[in-house]
Amino acid sequence: MLEVLKEQVVAAAKEADRLGMCKHKSGNFSIYDPETGYAVITPSGVSRDVLTAKHICVMDLDGKVIERLEDLKPSSEAMMHLYIYKERKDILAIVHTHARYSTAFAIMNKPIPPIAYESAYLGKTGMVPVAPYGRAGTVDLAWKVADVMKDHEVCLMESHGAIAAGSSLEDAFLKAQYVEEIAEMYYITLASTGGAEPKALPVEELEKWAYPKEIIL
Repeated sequence: MLEVLKEQVVAAAKEADRLGMCKHKSGNFSIYDPETGYAVITPSGVSRDVLTAKHICVMDLDGKVIERLEDLKPSSEAMMHLYIYKERKDILAIVHTHARYSTAFAIMNKPIPPIAYESAYLGKTGMVPVAPYGRAGTVDLAWKVADVMKDHEVCLMESHGAIAAGSSLEDAFLKAQYVEEIAEMYYITLASTGGAEPKALPVEELEKWAYPKEIIL
C-alpha cells in the first residue's frame, strides 16, 4: 500500500542520515495521502542503513495503524505528525530532524530570525519559532507543535529538535535543510559578534524577491 510514498520516505530518511541531520535512529519522516486519508511514516528503532520500504508504517489520522511489519511500530512521535496534518490541510509531508545547530537553538529556547534570504522559503515571516517543551512522543507535545504550525511551516521544539512541513516531501526536506543552514549562520554570527544580534530582514523585504526581469528567456 502506498509503495511509491514509502520509497520517498526511505530516500529522505537515508539522505538526512548522510547529512548528519538525524543520527543514531533519531528523527522521523512522513507523507500524507489525501486520497486514502492515510499517512506513511518511518518506524521506531530501525537504523537508516537497513531501512527499506517494507519497514514504513501506514496510519490513519486518528492514530490507528493500518499496515506494519509484525515486529515494528510507527515512530513514537507519530501523533505529532498526525496532529499537524489534521490542523493544516495544505500540509502533505513532514520532516523532523535532530540536526546540530538547529537543535542547539531549540535547547536554548531561542527562535531563529530571518537573517538571510533563504529564510524567505520558510514561510510568511521567515522566522523559525520555538514550540514550548513537551515530552517526546506525548500528545502534549503533538498539541503544542501543531498549535505553532498553524501559522508556520517550520519550528523548533524546545530541548528537542526541528520540524518542517510542506506540500511534498521534497519541499519539507528542503525547508529542514534551510533551517539547519540558517541556524549555523546565526550561530557563527552570534559567536563572531560576542552575542550581538544581527539585523533581521523585514517581512516586506523577503516578500519583494522576484526573478530578475532583466533576464530574457
